[in-house]
Amino acid sequence: MKFKPLNFLMLTLTGLFVFSACKNGMKQNSGILNNQSAAQKVYVAPGEHDEYYAFFSGGFSGQVSVYGLPSGRLLKIIPVFSVDAEKGYGFNEETKPMLNTSFGFVPWDDAHHPELSQTNGIPDGRWLFINGNNTPRIAKLDLSTFETTEIIEIPNSGGNHSSPFTTENSEYVVAGTRFSVPFPQKDVAIGSYKDNFKGALSFIKLDEDGHMDIAFQVLVPGYDYDLAHSGKGKSHGWTFFTTYNSEQSHTLKEINASQNDKDFIAAVNWKKAEEYLAQGKAQDYPTEYLINRYDEHSHTSTSITRNSVKVLIPEECPGLIYYLPTPKSPHGVDVDPTGEYIVGNGKLSADLTVHSFDKMMTAIANEAFEETIDGIPVLKFEEVLAGTVSSGGLGPLHTEFDADGNAYTTFFISSEVVKWKVGSWEVLDRAPCYYSVGHLMIPGGDSKKPWGKYLVALNKITKDRYLPTGPEMNHSAQLYDISGDKMEMLLDFPTVGEPHYGQGIAADVIKNRSKKIYPLNDNTHPHNIKSEAEARVERDGDVVRIYMTSIRSHFAPDNIEGIKVGDKVYVHLTNLEQDWDTPHGLSIMGARNAELLVMPGQTETLYWEPQKPGVYPFYCTDFCSALHQEMQGYIRVSEATSDIKLSWSLGESI
Repeated sequence: MKFKPLNFLMLTLTGLFVFSACKNGMKQNSGILNNQSAAQKVYVAPGEHDEYYAFFSGGFSGQVSVYGLPSGRLLKIIPVFSVDAEKGYGFNEETKPMLNTSFGFVPWDDAHHPELSQTNGIPDGRWLFINGNNTPRIAKLDLSTFETTEIIEIPNSGGNHSSPFTTENSEYVVAGTRFSVPFPQKDVAIGSYKDNFKGALSFIKLDEDGHMDIAFQVLVPGYDYDLAHSGKGKSHGWTFFTTYNSEQSHTLKEINASQNDKDFIAAVNWKKAEEYLAQGKAQDYPTEYLINRYDEHSHTSTSITRNSVKVLIPEECPGLIYYLPTPKSPHGVDVDPTGEYIVGNGKLSADLTVHSFDKMMTAIANEAFEETIDGIPVLKFEEVLAGTVSSGGLGPLHTEFDADGNAYTTFFISSEVVKWKVGSWEVLDRAPCYYSVGHLMIPGGDSKKPWGKYLVALNKITKDRYLPTGPEMNHSAQLYDISGDKMEMLLDFPTVGEPHYGQGIAADVIKNRSKKIYPLNDNTHPHNIKSEAEARVERDGDVVRIYMTSIRSHFAPDNIEGIKVGDKVYVHLTNLEQDWDTPHGLSIMGARNAELLVMPGQTETLYWEPQKPGVYPFYCTDFCSALHQEMQGYIRVSEATSDIKLSWSLGESI
């Protein structure tokens, strides 16, 4: 066999590379060989499943994206605060109420922090919560269906950023106001900020059915409450909020809110709050907020209006809340798995300040206070300090933990993750990120029992990491192996929207609970039908209801006449399939909303107002069978004054 010159050249170059590597002592965990090793670690063979689910916030997309780890494969995008034409969310009649607020229908928000429900401080895979930052809201997603099932509006708040972090057994989901506002909301001069603006720390209770409502709010000074985490273990019963702008500035905050040497972590004793509620200490403040709930049996959502909220005032409730001084402008606040250490990330500092819960409790008992602000004692800094992580980097933001007593902190300015030892405060390792890392996520990394193994850095700037896509590129997530002494970057992959935070959980906790179909016999939708024999069209004045079914590969009915211009047409489509992963879509030419995407056993409604006479085709948008193209039909629309009677058919001429 002849040896081709090109093959010979490649073999020669390869041999020179290997010889040079051996001669220079190159280790097998560097360079090209390291890339091969990393590829093996993230490779998930076709047909095999990832070890972990990763839930990333969609930021300004208002959505949640679901990835598999370690592969980085995008599994699903879940619409939450934004209308979604792919799934019909916010377009179909069943989900429109999910986006109702006291301001009206708001089809967008800025989603920042996903948070898994917990049992005994461990993520349990039941629900995922996420905040809406702009029009203050918290959403709950059911992880058996991967759909948004509840959204609650947060009153007396602006910039709902420090949410929706859960307590150890999901007793509460918390929310703090980033932008203090007049409390209650009213027309006042912005210059009267110090007199009229207040903050609210909200505690949302979950009942036995998992439904959310506001249990109480704590009225606090008009600072900016930025992030939160609840205690665990020994600190269970407390929630910690970072706060900046203790200067109470309302303009040019990048300068005016950075004057004080220290700001605060607010420590709220929510068990003490429950005692005060039981004693009737709360004041009822008039306000308005909505709770939107989706029912998986009726496949419909409804909106509930509340007109007041219970407010606890620190001056009237001693022991409810304390301030822990923290280096200026803290961003993240994170609690280690034991519940003893509370890490404050002062983003203008090079060091990390770690507070001790035990020392905090001793300082409270000894009344070691620097001062009192609006009824809130400020604990002496030295009395609560556990230690300092020095020379960590520049611009610390967020910290998560592994199961071996190590902590990992992101540094935005120096674009790196720093690993350090909890207790000794020793820096153990550092790894670069590309670029300007914000949050990080370790599966279970904010819980009592982290899974560890992987760390994901969520970076704000992508630059040259991927093929260019114009002036803006998707943000970058980078996966690290943290199972050894040193962090090893394995993979980076683009993300949806601007992911701020992520939550990871072992796949086995969720995947066996995943719903495959909606049993048709359990469907209680007011306009459901269970068979093609029930398919029909009904008129009541100018309201026309089309009761339609879908099954591979036709609609029933598929020919409809007697619709008129100006009619209010509701197409109630029931998917008769009872087979996993067999949705059907429905679109109508000229309908001014979106398709329906109906899961097996589900009923959804498309609203349509025909604008002009004609014959309009409709079809299935989700490829469902070999005869998918044949899954179509026609609706005849006549003049408003016509006397054509309603008629419909399947498989025969009308």
